[in-house]
Amino acid sequence: MLDPELLPFVEAGRKAWPVPPEQLPVAEYRQRYDAQMIAARRPRAAGLAVQDRELGGVPVRIYRPAADGAARLPAMVFMHGGGWVIGSVESHDEIAAAIAADTGCAVISVEYRRAPEHPFPHALDDSLAVVRAAAAQAGELGIDAARLLVGGDSAGGNLAAAIALALRGGDVALHGQVLLYPSLGADFDTASFVENAAGPVITAPQVRWFFDQYLPDPANRRDPLALPLLADSLRGLPPAFIGVAQNDPIRDDGIAYAQRLRDDGVAVQLDTGPGLIHGYVRARHACAAAQHSYEAMCGWVRAR
Repeated sequence: MLDPELLPFVEAGRKAWPVPPEQLPVAEYRQRYDAQMIAARRPRAAGLAVQDRELGGVPVRIYRPAADGAARLPAMVFMHGGGWVIGSVESHDEIAAAIAADTGCAVISVEYRRAPEHPFPHALDDSLAVVRAAAAQAGELGIDAARLLVGGDSAGGNLAAAIALALRGGDVALHGQVLLYPSLGADFDTASFVENAAGPVITAPQVRWFFDQYLPDPANRRDPLALPLLADSLRGLPPAFIGVAQNDPIRDDGIAYAQRLRDDGVAVQLDTGPGLIHGYVRARHACAAAQHSYEAMCGWVRAR
């Protein structure tokens, strides 16, 4: 059941996209999506320092909340959503800035390469390069490498989970992973995929289209770094916060991943998002339930 406070948000989205967006040229889809998200931005919190630069050869935007003295801050490397095709540092500026302000973390938002021009593993390679550079340059960045998290929404949640898998047992030890309505598998027969095939916000045809852009080679659909639910074991991964939305085709990905993590001895906090939709973080100012789920995520990060 859809939370009634979300009805105006959902209706505005429908009006903004009278033609299914996956039927548009990719460049137009990206431009229109970014413009829509930029127009809806709220002002950044006072005292937030923002810097555009490169890390590991990849463009990033760093948000640093005010801190006492020269204290090193915990940090989250954040990957934006958008099906690995749309979205950018600009489209997710408001979300990344809010996470920094509301958690006390420095947030490093990654401008990774996108499909279809750059299919898997390019987005993952870029994101990994940023995480490794953040750990290696922690002193310069004023962050604490021992309190380094990864996070992302939707396709960005996929990348965050894949980074945690790729770095497991290596020289960069992650302190946690935040997966917001993540896309983690390619099972298009789950209950949530069938129940929510027509949306709201994202539809089953859109999900399939995004996968076709990011994973055009069928062989890559067997790679756990593309689809983390395929991993043989999740043992040894960092603790996770997973937020899903009841009315979301990919809801069951996050629920299944949370159970797999628990089964393998990893601490998980799962927020089931009753009444919510894919992308609910953007609706938090209009919907008390969305705000509650967002605050649960921020509280988990602060507790880390």
